[in-house]
Amino acid sequence: MATILIVDDDFILNGLIEKHLKRAGHQTEPALTVAQGLALARSGNFDLILLDVQLPDGNSLDFFSAFSEVASAPEIIIMTGSGDPDGAKKAIQFGAWGYLEKPHAVRDLLLPVTRALQFRAEKKKIGVLPVALKREAIIGSSASLTGCLDFVAKAAIGDASVLLTGETGTGKEVFARAIHDNSPRASHPFVVVDCAALPENLIESTLFGHVKGSFTGAERTTSGLVKMAHGGTLFLDEVGEMPLRIQKTFLRVLQEHRFRPVGDSKEEYSNFRLIAATNRDLDSAVDNGAFRADLLFRLRSLALHLPPLRERKQDIRELTLHFLKRLCVLHKVSSKGIDDELIEYLLAHDWPGNVRELQQTIEQVFVNALHYPTLYAFHLPEHFRVRKTLASMTMAPAAAPHATDIDSRPLAGPPPSWKDHKTASECRYLKHLLAFTRGDVREACRVSGLSRSRLYQLINQYNLTSPERSSP
Repeated sequence: MATILIVDDDFILNGLIEKHLKRAGHQTEPALTVAQGLALARSGNFDLILLDVQLPDGNSLDFFSAFSEVASAPEIIIMTGSGDPDGAKKAIQFGAWGYLEKPHAVRDLLLPVTRALQFRAEKKKIGVLPVALKREAIIGSSASLTGCLDFVAKAAIGDASVLLTGETGTGKEVFARAIHDNSPRASHPFVVVDCAALPENLIESTLFGHVKGSFTGAERTTSGLVKMAHGGTLFLDEVGEMPLRIQKTFLRVLQEHRFRPVGDSKEEYSNFRLIAATNRDLDSAVDNGAFRADLLFRLRSLALHLPPLRERKQDIRELTLHFLKRLCVLHKVSSKGIDDELIEYLLAHDWPGNVRELQQTIEQVFVNALHYPTLYAFHLPEHFRVRKTLASMTMAPAAAPHATDIDSRPLAGPPPSWKDHKTASECRYLKHLLAFTRGDVREACRVSGLSRSRLYQLINQYNLTSPERSSP
């Protein structure tokens, strides 16, 4: 018999699930919201949680790590809406035991519940303990990041090749280093190869080395990066940029761990573990003939997709504090505080450059606030403040009233002076214009008929946030 927490705001479905589970001999406890579910999970001793995704007070996947980290360490089965592949995908990435589609949740309930509880019993029996990871450079505690850290722990144990994918700036090299640092190879070299930066005519020499006199300029025998990685990890960054000719050669090296330096007749051996990374869709590259399918197969023994920062915004505050602390230590200044409004601005940004962009932004803020004890939104780069200000305005402003509508309105009290009326009208017009054009200076000038210099003059006159000055 197990104790199961059901977190779902559907009263009817809750009742049906409870009925089936009790009939199977289990104890159940219902919760209708994320907050109520977390409170019960933290105070109770549950073996399993059935967790609906969309709840009245939020998306439960945003709190997955909080549910999984309660004292009883329950297994979790996610319940998703019909035809919700994203919900199912995220459930798996976050480390859920499984998922159920809600329309079939009652019908399909008992088998995954039984398997999850059986797995839990076996896990307790063999005493599986959490792994203490070295993760100094990986900051955050969101559910998506927790799933990535679980992958690091598992990947570090073995020696299989790993392929890391994700947008630029998501931290692929950081995760590659974490896998290496937590592996038995940690005391040996971690060798980075930037495939995008290598001239094609020097790739073989750089990877495999060369002997003296093998080509013009080869004045001495030099070891390649593959040999330098012996005993450790070879990290191929931007592997999608590797030329097809080299892909064929490297496939054999990966299979046999043997290579021949340029100009040498003898093969050498290197015992390396391979981790590769790319921001490209390698499956599409294979379809287009730009990447070898057999090499992709060998690279992807283990695969991890790193989420963009916009999908793990819960980590932004923690990342910001980390970067700020590091900057204070580096520049030998006293610790600084962060105003909540600054965090609000950071949360409102989409971060196309991901963690790298956030780090660079905090560096700019730090410089702007060097002599201040607290970092404010005012210290952010101008385009951040413009974007946030415009987003807070009405994005679809109501149509301007006709003159006849204005004239027909009854006037209350004496009219203002013409100067005050003109000032108020101009200010309202400018706010409307900036909201309507979403801060696009060129479009604002076109709509209003104002010159660029006159537009900036009026914005400064009325103390409005200045749009980012785009090039004409």
